Amino acid sequence: MVSLRSRAQTRLVVLAPSRVQAPGIFRNVEIDPSRHSYLMAEMQRLRGSVYSRDGAIGRSDLTADGRHVAPVDERSWHVLALDSNDRVCACLRYLDETRAAGFDDLWVRHAALSRVPVLRWRFRRAVEVGMRTARRMGMCFGEVGGWAVAEEHRCTFEPLRIILATYGLLRLLGGVIGVATATFRHDSAPILRRIGLTSLVEDGEELPPYFDPNYGCKMEVLQFDSRHPAPKYEDWVSQLAASLRIAPAICRERPRPKVQEVLAGLELPAAEPEPVLTW
Repeated sequence: MVSLRSRAQTRLVVLAPSRVQAPGIFRNVEIDPSRHSYLMAEMQRLRGSVYSRDGAIGRSDLTADGRHVAPVDERSWHVLALDSNDRVCACLRYLDETRAAGFDDLWVRHAALSRVPVLRWRFRRAVEVGMRTARRMGMCFGEVGGWAVAEEHRCTFEPLRIILATYGLLRLLGGVIGVATATFRHDSAPILRRIGLTSLVEDGEELPPYFDPNYGCKMEVLQFDSRHPAPKYEDWVSQLAASLRIAPAICRERPRPKVQEVLAGLELPAAEPEPVLTW
């Protein structure tokens, strides 16, 4: 078995969602708002640079300092690869949507596939099947997206490593069934398929790729089960999950205590005895 440590020239970091406490499975949790904000901005700047260079987004889609900011970034987990200069050179996010009531509450509802007349209802039903399956299996449901790799790392192991590391993260979080929107640029969709993602299926029929006018390219929505990557990658996913357990898991803030915990810490005055009434 080939060790990933011998190949990697980068180190992994996990960013927790805002107002979420990293579970005890992580052994190196850091409460560091400044570090969290810095790495979030660097990750968004990498995405902005990569996506704009590829023609997937325009200048108007970026902030003044070149960041590609997604509304779900603060609510998502992010797996980052940092180079020797502490710069983000690869990233992928996971948005936990386990508590979503239905398709209309999901981020993936914004995919252009939802606007294709002959496919949108099949798309909705296929995703809802995945949501029900996750609930029945006692697993989480969510979306993986925001994949970006710095150009100088594209011909290395880094593009594959960041995906397999995200599989490892999903296992540490208890297992996830979910979806991922994939572009055909740089063979992204075929790469994800080789790792174990598959087409969405509705009524026994696979949903085909579609053209997204916003990104100007062919795309498809794939589904995955974090328990079942392609067999050839199983050992690597296990290695990376073990690495993430001891990697820095950076939180923006300490979670607010639950109401029950607050009440348990209060010392309420003893009730005075009720007066005895005599007639």
